[in-house]
Amino acid sequence: QVQLVESGGGLVQAGGSLRLSCAASGRTFSNYAMGWFRQAPGKEREFVGGIIWNSGNTHYTDSVKGRFTISGDNAKNTVYLQMNSLKPEDTAVYYCAARRSLLSAYAYWGQGTQVTVSS
Repeated sequence: QVQLVESGGGLVQAGGSLRLSCAASGRTFSNYAMGWFRQAPGKEREFVGGIIWNSGNTHYTDSVKGRFTISGDNAKNTVYLQMNSLKPEDTAVYYCAARRSLLSAYAYWGQGTQVTVSS
């Protein structure tokens, strides 16, 4: 059973930073792709960025490029989302997700962690 557990959310002022963590268990994730998503109230869930675990290659949605950074720690089976220069529009529940390959859907999801950015 794959489990993903996010942590690190909270309340921060605009311009501040937060680092989210996603601890993965139940599989060997070296060949997996991990993603971060977010969902704001009244809006659809959107893709934030992703990382291919064994290569470390990352990609991001345009709205967070230059502000957010995804990294992974293989030894800890943990993926991080470093968020800098936060804006009120970044307020959302953030989820991490995993998929077995770039050709498959995200099949495993965490419970989410709330990020609130005050103006």
